[in-house]
Amino acid sequence: MHTITIGTLQAWRDFYGERAAPRLIRETVSALVAQFDARDTAWIYLPTADRLAGQFDELEARLAALDGDRSSLPLYGIPFAVKDNIDVAGWPTSAACPGFIYQAGQDAHVVARLRAAGAIVVGKTNLDQFATGLVGTRSPYGVVPNSFNPAYVSGGSSSGSASVVARGLVPFALGTDTAGSGRVPAGFNNIVGLKPTKGWLSNRGVVPACRLNDCVSILALTVADAREVAAAAGGYDAGDAYSRHNPFTAPAALPAAPRFALPDRLEFFGDRDSERAFAQAVESLTACGAVLETIDFAPFSQLAEQLYASAWVAERTVAVGEMLAQGAGAMDPVVREIVGNGNNFSAADAWRAEYLRAELARTINQTLAGYDALVVPTSPTIRTLEEMKHQPVRYNSQFGFYTNFTNLADLCALALPAGMRADGLPAGITLVAPAWHDDALASFGLRFQQTLQLPLGATGLPLPAPSAGTDAPPAPAGQVRVAVVGAHLSGMPLNFQLTGRQGVLVEQAATAACYRLYALADSRPPKPGLVKSESGASIAVELWDIPLARFGEFVAEIPAPLGIGTLTLADGRSVKGFICEPLGLKGARDITGFGGWKAYQARGE
Repeated sequence: MHTITIGTLQAWRDFYGERAAPRLIRETVSALVAQFDARDTAWIYLPTADRLAGQFDELEARLAALDGDRSSLPLYGIPFAVKDNIDVAGWPTSAACPGFIYQAGQDAHVVARLRAAGAIVVGKTNLDQFATGLVGTRSPYGVVPNSFNPAYVSGGSSSGSASVVARGLVPFALGTDTAGSGRVPAGFNNIVGLKPTKGWLSNRGVVPACRLNDCVSILALTVADAREVAAAAGGYDAGDAYSRHNPFTAPAALPAAPRFALPDRLEFFGDRDSERAFAQAVESLTACGAVLETIDFAPFSQLAEQLYASAWVAERTVAVGEMLAQGAGAMDPVVREIVGNGNNFSAADAWRAEYLRAELARTINQTLAGYDALVVPTSPTIRTLEEMKHQPVRYNSQFGFYTNFTNLADLCALALPAGMRADGLPAGITLVAPAWHDDALASFGLRFQQTLQLPLGATGLPLPAPSAGTDAPPAPAGQVRVAVVGAHLSGMPLNFQLTGRQGVLVEQAATAACYRLYALADSRPPKPGLVKSESGASIAVELWDIPLARFGEFVAEIPAPLGIGTLTLADGRSVKGFICEPLGLKGARDITGFGGWKAYQARGE
């Protein structure tokens, strides 16, 4: 079989076709794994024939139990890789430390969810030992080189996962991100790194680095794929003490002209190529409609410094305490030095560090409250492997300048490819927003990727065109799609009741031809009433997505005779929308012939 480089999730689905026969799955994935080179330092473990066959058997059993219906297996037959600090049942977990290896008895929660969706684990990837590092060089299993220039670092700690995605060996991989470990390698390898809200993706079955700040991250070729994988892998897990329920208060998308905060003082540590690449990325953001304003970045920098320069490092000491007690040869010397520093802090130091974290996090979130996101370089610079040998701690610290604060402040982040530097290495930007704004960041990330049209990772494959069709996708989980017909339309006096509750305009639409529209009498501000009728017409509406937790507030402000019911759209979809009690039509004017409220308002009478 020819070398397999298929690309995105949709490319894999297209390759398999409508039927995706189990035999084709077995043959394709087996051939893919056969291409992998065991000497490739991105891998720590590749599947044995038995482990692979067992997954095929399980997948076929799932499909049979569903009578062949693949609708509940959205990742059917799609291969993925797992960072080797995340458990896969029946596989070893090493955290890149041979003395730590154990056999996993069950899948990590995120792996179990992805396999339940039909995905197949095809390897476990290399990492900076115990996920301590942003470089990809701190592993006894070898250095993972940059996928564009092997003289440079790949970034870490999710180095192997980023490498195999960037080279098209798998369409997505799991990483982890405590201080930037899922974002820095994404930026260095021209791929997407999704650092989700803490607690959205369960950490059960993940070797801890800093339990209070650990996140399972997604590395993928496109924002669309990262978002889909995160949705499949995420969800509340009662077995993880730090798992959280989504409060469904955040918007589904960013506005067409988002306001982005930009650090008032940008740091690139003398890297002019990185500085120029970020300036170009800012121009690209402006071309996407973004408005950028500078903010005081000092609190962000101060919080970032706390992760390794204060008692927070003791969390790592707790996580690997048993390994520290072993001989010096049991751990990477740099990792051992960093983690061992945690023994120098007292319990009083830890509480003082927490008080400072809370104060800085509050300041950061208040600063970002007036913006849709913060935009920063994913990393201020990049270094060669040779340079890292001489300054392993200093240069690692530089890589985390724009990442270390994120989890301490309870923010989510999305690392995006942003073009190439003058030296041919990738440059990336990261969007950062409050917790649970993951979907909102992804909505802009989709737009940004389509604007730049960069090749995928290091594969040379083009970015796929958006899915065909003019209709908007269904409302995301935790959002209510509402059709508004009158005073809540864009530019109308009550539109603030939507925007003030994080409502997002989705599309212009029209009802089915079975409604009549009336201008209500004595209504302030003027409002229409929509009534279903046997002899009606199609009426113009706008569709808005409102966070579920804000929907009740919105409905509570709707005065009689108006209310919320279920409307039928011209294309057959059903959505929530404004309706009017028939008794409220007394003295109203039938304005159906205008086709909508805005047309009536512009009538010029």
